[in-house]
Amino acid sequence: MKLPAHEHLDRLGVAYEIAEFPPSTEKGAASVAHALGFREAQMVKTLLFETGAGERVLVMVPADRSAISGHLKRVLGSRNVRLASSEAVQQTTGYAIGSVPPFHWQPPGFRSLLDAALMREERLGVGAGVWGHEILLTPQALVQASGAQVVNLTDASLPVLVE
Repeated sequence: MKLPAHEHLDRLGVAYEIAEFPPSTEKGAASVAHALGFREAQMVKTLLFETGAGERVLVMVPADRSAISGHLKRVLGSRNVRLASSEAVQQTTGYAIGSVPPFHWQPPGFRSLLDAALMREERLGVGAGVWGHEILLTPQALVQASGAQVVNLTDASLPVLVE
């Protein structure tokens, strides 16, 4: 099955693999990691946040971590940041929460952030847009496909901006 996310990667010439897992798998990136035999740190949580100014931003972190609020606020330049509602996710991305791909749906100028911890992994898994389908690719390929800025969102001992 060729999905819009696959077509986006094909257009960019980005190498990837398609993986499938049982659609009965419990929701969540950690569950996908277990179903595919990967470590949770290799599966990407694709989250949509909203600032007080109404900007929506894609945030990608490992399945075994959460974004540190202060780091996220600093990089977004807003003190008022919250997780977007399921309705806002659907409206913005065209996808329901659970398998939002981290690329192909963003309009020009849309900000996407990738946690620096993901750059240390050899392969990552991201949602393909349909539950039960995953895309496997390198961190560099994910940055290329999503146009993401690499920042530290999950390690309190390190600065937000990555050298």
